Amino acid sequence: MTGFPATRPPGGLLIAGAAVYTPRLFGDDRGTFLEWFRADWLAQQTGHRMDVSQANCVVTKKGAIRGVHLMSTPPGQAKYVTCVDGAVLDVIVDVRVGSPTFGHWEAVVLDDRERRGVYLAEGLGHALMGLTDSSAVVYLCSTRYGQAPEIAVDPLDPDLGIGWPSDVEPILSAKDAGAPSLREARRARLLPRYDECLRHYEDVRAARLASSG
Repeated sequence: MTGFPATRPPGGLLIAGAAVYTPRLFGDDRGTFLEWFRADWLAQQTGHRMDVSQANCVVTKKGAIRGVHLMSTPPGQAKYVTCVDGAVLDVIVDVRVGSPTFGHWEAVVLDDRERRGVYLAEGLGHALMGLTDSSAVVYLCSTRYGQAPEIAVDPLDPDLGIGWPSDVEPILSAKDAGAPSLREARRARLLPRYDECLRHYEDVRAARLASSG
């Protein structure tokens, strides 16, 4: 179980249900303006339209790892993540049992220069590591925290093999340090099933089409 190579399709990632957005920056002597989230771009790239139920902000010190986290699907929790100050290594992990890319991960540097954003569909695992002394990350969530049980997977699981920077000492919470490996989480049937995730995506699309009609 390894990460993907750096080559990606334009505007997308190789894990289905994930996408990376690089906004156009407009700068002048006052500063910079950008559209950090575009619902129409997201729908075009992934077929998903994201309804926002919660917005989070997390400030992270250098080396601190948060994740790998997700919520049980359904209902799960889709996320759109960007870094507004500093820099983080943002990691998407496919933990959907039965997915063609199960156990694979992709990493994107999110920072306050290029100001990329990353989208993760429900059922995908998410983790990040702070790369600067302090970094501020904001993310939009499709559901509120606590609407379903949270699942955690060990971010340092050697079988998963996430390519965290080797020159930074990782800092983990007790919860994340004690999280099961991907293999253990699968054996305990904690992880979402790919077919159930696909059905959930279709149910969400159908409900949105019905409400807009």
